[in-house]
Amino acid sequence: MTRLQQLLDVEIPIIQAPMTFIARAPLAAAVSEAGGLGIVETLSPEGRADLLRMRELTAKPFGANLMIQGWKKDPSIVDVLAEARVPVVTTSAGDPALFTDRLHDAGITVLHVVGSLRAAQKAADAGVDGLVVEGVEGGGFKSAGGASTLVLLPLVCGAVDLPVVAAGGLCDAASVAAAFVLGAEGAQLGTRMLATEEAGVHPAFKQAITAAGDDATVLLSVPGNPTMRVLRNNFGAQVLAGEREGRLLDGIHELYFGGDMEASVANTGQVAARIDDVVPVAELVRGIWDGVQGALDAGRSRLG
Repeated sequence: MTRLQQLLDVEIPIIQAPMTFIARAPLAAAVSEAGGLGIVETLSPEGRADLLRMRELTAKPFGANLMIQGWKKDPSIVDVLAEARVPVVTTSAGDPALFTDRLHDAGITVLHVVGSLRAAQKAADAGVDGLVVEGVEGGGFKSAGGASTLVLLPLVCGAVDLPVVAAGGLCDAASVAAAFVLGAEGAQLGTRMLATEEAGVHPAFKQAITAAGDDATVLLSVPGNPTMRVLRNNFGAQVLAGEREGRLLDGIHELYFGGDMEASVANTGQVAARIDDVVPVAELVRGIWDGVQGALDAGRSRLG
């Protein structure tokens, strides 16, 4: 059993990424029921309401995400998490020192999401219990100068003595096995979780993921907006050409849930190129974990 399995009290050390607006109770509960750790986002009122709904859907451990930039002026979110009896919180997008002690005082385990060695060391100094190390190939908010998972993961694992969850570029047993070889003790999946039956996004978004090629995503970095890895679409092309300004996420609900793939940017990782089907969460989570040992054996066989 890995340190991460013990820390999170899970059978399978696979975590569902905290995708804002998408990481809701049906998806998170399905991941937890499958033996992993489902995560509920807390930026939206619906997400916060789903924290209580989780107890109706699963008796197994689950987590919530606390995006620090969204809550740094309102620490009452810790009371919301405590009242919902959330056992695990992933913090992201900000200084973990702002919330780690408060969360620990509420009896909550804390993992912090990092995209650099410096951020990992800072999080360790803040007293977090573990790290989610995400390379620049992952979908959503990113640092334009970030390193890939292949580079960043062993760098962090060699410098920080904490349980590490790998993220970015993972979708199957082979990629998760590779993450373990590089030092991880668990894996976080985002884009792969979008292409599941339980994900609440529109079928058009799922189809766009399963149809994606290896050049299907781009990093958008424009003034007034966070850098994001998104699917290439006409909307994004107009942004890159300077033909669109303002808040890029204003139409995100229409894209995610209405199926209008030109309404906004579609946060998606490069790993979409390796995803070609939509499957039930339980089949995905258990299939990956059951296949990790076989993937490692296949690698050994290629050594001759």
